[in-house]
Amino acid sequence: MTSDTDLSPDTQDDLPEPPMEGPGLFGDPSPPPAAAPPPAAAPVSTVPGPARPATPAEAAPAHPYRVLARKYRPQDFNDLIGQEALVRTLRNAFAQNRVAHAFMLTGVRGVGKTTTARIIARALNCIGPDGTGGPTADPCGVCPECRAILADRHPDVMELDAASNNSVDNVREIREAVRFRPSQGRFKVYILDEVHMLSGAAFNALLKTLEEPPPQVKFLFATTEIRKVPATILSRCQRFDLKRVPQETLRAHFAGIADKEGALIEPEALAMIARAADGSVRDGLSLLDQAIAMPGESGGVSAEQVRDMLGLADRALVLDLMEAAMRGDLPAVLAAMDRAHERGADPGVVLADMAELTHTLTRFRAVPALRHDPSIPEAERTRGGALAETLTIPVLGRAWQVLLRGINEVAESPDRRAAAEMVLIRLAHLADMPTPGEIVRRLSGAPAPAGRGGGVPNGGPGGGASGGGAGVPAGAMADAVGGASLSGGPGAPGGPTASGGPTAPGGGLRAVAGGAPMRAVAAPAAAVAPETVTEAEVAPAPMPATFREVVALASGRKPFLHAHLVHSVHLVRFEARPEGGRIELRTRPDAPRDLAGQLTALLQEVTGARWTVSLSNAGGEPTLAEQGRTAAVARLEVARSHPLVLAVMEAFPGAQIREVRDASLDAYGLPPPEAMPPEAMIDGEPVEGDGFTPLDDDGPGFAPLDAEPAGMDRP
Repeated sequence: MTSDTDLSPDTQDDLPEPPMEGPGLFGDPSPPPAAAPPPAAAPVSTVPGPARPATPAEAAPAHPYRVLARKYRPQDFNDLIGQEALVRTLRNAFAQNRVAHAFMLTGVRGVGKTTTARIIARALNCIGPDGTGGPTADPCGVCPECRAILADRHPDVMELDAASNNSVDNVREIREAVRFRPSQGRFKVYILDEVHMLSGAAFNALLKTLEEPPPQVKFLFATTEIRKVPATILSRCQRFDLKRVPQETLRAHFAGIADKEGALIEPEALAMIARAADGSVRDGLSLLDQAIAMPGESGGVSAEQVRDMLGLADRALVLDLMEAAMRGDLPAVLAAMDRAHERGADPGVVLADMAELTHTLTRFRAVPALRHDPSIPEAERTRGGALAETLTIPVLGRAWQVLLRGINEVAESPDRRAAAEMVLIRLAHLADMPTPGEIVRRLSGAPAPAGRGGGVPNGGPGGGASGGGAGVPAGAMADAVGGASLSGGPGAPGGPTASGGPTAPGGGLRAVAGGAPMRAVAAPAAAVAPETVTEAEVAPAPMPATFREVVALASGRKPFLHAHLVHSVHLVRFEARPEGGRIELRTRPDAPRDLAGQLTALLQEVTGARWTVSLSNAGGEPTLAEQGRTAAVARLEVARSHPLVLAVMEAFPGAQIREVRDASLDAYGLPPPEAMPPEAMIDGEPVEGDGFTPLDDDGPGFAPLDAEPAGMDRP
């Protein structure tokens, strides 16, 4: 008996290689020539009769077939397709000796994550044909290390399935094994596929080893669910996002493989397979393998056969359906749907193809140069381009919404065909209906949008309507329904205008758009920072002419006071004079007791004049908030009775008027009052004389300037 120590190197080299445990990852090696079988002795039969003939299986054992997805897996970085950034980075890392200790490869299925990990493992352990090489981005494939990794029998390259090895015990075994040096290769390489399947405890157990592994250990992780991998793991790895392979690249790759396999496939059939692959090389090769087996021993693979295999509707049939639906031709739509059903096309797939065609037509409409894109099928470029010329973006957008909703309806319906036909009938009926913009133009008698002039934008000088241009004025609806007010009512003469007095720099006083020139203040929702106050704002502001202007002065300066002035104060009397003014208010119980003092101090600070603010028990007018709500209800009633709105409501049954917007209104939803001289006002009526006269004979008179505030006996 000879021991292992007695074997010489020559004897070891003569030993046969161990049998491969499997077919390997990158294809079978070239089979050795079969040795001539020894002559067999003639069988001796003890039973008279003819000898049994040898079966083909006994004569020549059949070699098991390997699918294309495994037969043509890349063997080096040069064979990887569609991952140029990954290949360039890894090549430079090997050239500069900057290979990290851990890599995270993520991407959709079939883009080369595990294949890339295997190539990196070979690149790390390759020793070259002469046995003296080091890590290289181009492994030789002939050295013992490369051949062992190719045969999936290298002791230092371990590939684990994290879905079935996801516990802490499995990670503990890895931690114990990494302490030992490699037994054969240069590096120990651990490939964990679907690493996101590890448990939370297993991830935590791997953190320390992954952060500071031994110098001879490399980790290669692959996952399709990168969001499930903890950030603590990602921060310890170099991450590579493998992108989907473009259709053109897949089509060229599949054509080359078909040539190697001696299969004849039409270019349109290859395009269908590349489109169905959805960027996955493995999915596409599986479909190509299935398509090659369809025609039999002779004959090529046609587009019709691939279409039947994939269960797709004919692109021409989809175009027929779209053209008939856009024409509103229901018989043609149902006839085309019957043809699709006879060919075995799934109703949901038909609607999905129509949605895809709608997207293509919209792109043609938005970017006409796309009609010359060679990656788009010829039928879609010619017939689709002609169809896109007859449709508008609003019509295509409406068709897109109907089809998207219809796809969900078909998926949930017990009768998929009936649901798809109902969706197409609905789409055909909608094709005859004009868009909302077309309805408004027809009712107003305006020309097409191309003839619309450029008016002044809303809120600019000269009004809120788009002045003078053709088409529907931007403020037409506002002019129709904005005449309702508390004082004048609908259609009152001297109604509100979009803009009145000059606008102060930095934004005008929105509370009164038509009032006298005033200091610019922010809108009620804005807040003015103390450090942004300019010299112009420090100067005394003009005297407010109305109570709304007084309330607007509190906006931004005293938000709490402004809120109470809007919601909790009823104006009883108001007087504005150059040397000061008087205000009499009735407050609600929720208002602060020092509201009069706060408002007096604010007016003194802003205007530089002396104002007297007193409290009263008189009724007064509604609060500004109540006036705004009443005005909104009035505008809504006017809008409902307007002929243009009635026509729109009739054209769209079930429509509702939610809101009426008028650019001429102030921040409180009220129309601007007419410019008034600085004279006394009682409930909106001018009063002659130096002081207020009572509202009626029984009402109290206004107190002198030095009098105490009235109505202090209220609870």
